[in-house]
Amino acid sequence: MSATTMPVVTAGLRPELFAASGERVMGRTLLTVSLAVLVLFGFYLRATRLGAEGLSEDELNKLEAVEDYRAHGLTAANGEHPLLMKALLTVSIVAAEKWNATNFVAAHPDLQVTIETALRLPSVIFGTLTVLVLFLVTAELFGVEVALITAALWAFDPSAIGFNRIAKEDTFFLFFFLLGNVFWLRSQRIAERGMGNPVIYYWAAAVSFGAMMASKYLPGYFAASIAYYHIFQEIKATKWRLGKPRFLLFFGIMGATFLLCNLTILLPGTWRAALTFASYKHVGHNGYEFIGTIYRHKLMDWFKGVPWYFYFVFMAVKLPVATIAAFLVGLPLLFRRKLGDGRYFLLFWTVIGFAPFVFVGGKFTRYFTPELPVVFITAAIGVQFVGRQIARFLAKQNLKSYAVTALALLVVFSSVWASASAAPYYRLYTNALGGGEERAGYYFPQDEFYDAYLRDVMKGIAARARQGAQVASETPTVTAYYARAANRPDLICVALSDPAAVRELGTGDFVVDARGRRYFTNDELLKNLRQASAPAFHVQVGRVPAADVYELDERSKSVVAAASE
Repeated sequence: MSATTMPVVTAGLRPELFAASGERVMGRTLLTVSLAVLVLFGFYLRATRLGAEGLSEDELNKLEAVEDYRAHGLTAANGEHPLLMKALLTVSIVAAEKWNATNFVAAHPDLQVTIETALRLPSVIFGTLTVLVLFLVTAELFGVEVALITAALWAFDPSAIGFNRIAKEDTFFLFFFLLGNVFWLRSQRIAERGMGNPVIYYWAAAVSFGAMMASKYLPGYFAASIAYYHIFQEIKATKWRLGKPRFLLFFGIMGATFLLCNLTILLPGTWRAALTFASYKHVGHNGYEFIGTIYRHKLMDWFKGVPWYFYFVFMAVKLPVATIAAFLVGLPLLFRRKLGDGRYFLLFWTVIGFAPFVFVGGKFTRYFTPELPVVFITAAIGVQFVGRQIARFLAKQNLKSYAVTALALLVVFSSVWASASAAPYYRLYTNALGGGEERAGYYFPQDEFYDAYLRDVMKGIAARARQGAQVASETPTVTAYYARAANRPDLICVALSDPAAVRELGTGDFVVDARGRRYFTNDELLKNLRQASAPAFHVQVGRVPAADVYELDERSKSVVAAASE
C-alpha cells in the first residue's frame, strides 16, 4: 500500500461526490428525502406489532433487572451485561406506564403500550437510527451511491429487522460502533485533506466507543478501528496522526464514558455476577439445536461445539436471494486496489471483530448483528459494479445513467418483499434456498422462535389447568410470569431438565414441548412423550408450528417419570 492509495472518495453527505468521475450527481434534497423515507419505513417495519411475540427468557431477565433498579436503585441485577441498554429500557418502561395512565389512553384503550412493546422499543429506535450511521460510515469508505444502497438493505432486510425487535444488546452495540467510526473516519478525511481540525472528531469517536463498550463487552470491534488507523502510520505522507498524548486522552475519554454509562461496573456484585456467568453457573441449558442436531454450546468448546459453518448457513438461508447474489459479486471486488482503502476497514471489521465467533463453540444468530452491515456494504458494492457494467453496455442509450438505480431498486425490493412476507415474525424468514416457509424454524429454532410462543402457551394452559397444576418447561421463569399475567398465580412452573422436579409431576400436570428448547437433558424424555401421548393443544407462531403442550395422564406420567430416572 502506498500513499497514493489513500481513500479519496470519502465525503459523507456532500452531493458533489460523483461529479469528478462523470457519474450523475445526487442532489442534497433528494438524498435527504431518500434517507428520511428509509428511516420512516424502517421504523414502521420494526415497530409494527412489536408486542406480537411473548417475552423470551433473555428479555424477562432484562425486565427483572429494570424492576430491581426501580425498587432499589442501581444494583448488580443482570450484572453479567453492561448497564446502558438496561438504563434505556428503564426509561422506556416508565414512559410507557405514564402514557398508559393518561386520560387519552383511558378513552382509547387500544393505544395502550404493552410491556413487550415498551421493553423492545429502545432497540427498535436504535436499530432504525442505524440506517443513518451506517450510511455515513459507508459514505466515508465508498461514496454516497454504495452508502444509500447499504442503508436501504439495512432498513428492509428481515434479519436486521428481526434482530432489532428483541431487547438484546447487539443492536445498541452496533449503533455505537458505527457512530464511533463515523467520527473516526471523518477525522481521517479531515486530517488528510487539511480541511480543518480533526481533534473534535477524535474525542467524539472516543465517547461513542465508550458507549459501545457500555452496551456489550466486545473489545475486538474497537481493535478493528485502531488496526485500520495503524496501517497508515508507516506511510510518510500520512497526516492522520494522533500522537501519544492524544491517544492517552482518547482512552481516558473512552474510559470515562464507559464508567458514566455503566456505573454498575463499580459494584462488587456485578463482578460476582459476571464471573458466575463466565463459569456457566447461570447457564441452565446444555446444548443448542442446529439443523435438527443438538450440539454442545459453551464458548470454549471450540470445534466440539456448534459447527464453524453456523454463520455461513445463516447467510445462505436467512438473507434474500438477491442480496446473496449481490454479495457474491461484491466479495471478490474487496480484493481489488481500485476499490480504495475502505476495503481494509471491512477486512479488520470482519477478521478482528467477528471472525473469532466462527470458531467458538457457543453461537447465537444475533451475534451476527454487528457483521450484517459488512454483508450489505459488500452487496451494495456488487450492485454498483453490475449496474455500471450494464451502463457501459447501454452506452448509447438514454437509460444508461439509471442502470445502477434500477438494479439497486430490484435488490432492495427483494428485501422489502421478504420482510412483508415474514412480518411480524421476521426471524422466521427463510429464503427459497433454505426451503421457504416450510423450513421456517428448522435451522436455528432457539433463535428463530426466541420463546415467542410462551405467552399463548400459558393462556392455553391457564384455561385448562386444575388449581395448583405444575407446568414443566425449559423456561420456568417465563411461564411463571405469563401464568401470573393470565391470573393463574397458583400454577407451579418447574424446569423440564430438573429430574427431581419432573419425577414429582402427576396426572393433570403439563409438559411444554417447545421448538428451540430441545437439549441433551430433555431429548429422550420428549421423544418418549411424543410416542406415548398426543398433545392437548398446539401453538403456532404465525403459520409455523411452535410448541406442543401435553396434559399428563397415567400413561404419559409414567413415561415422563421413567425418562427422568
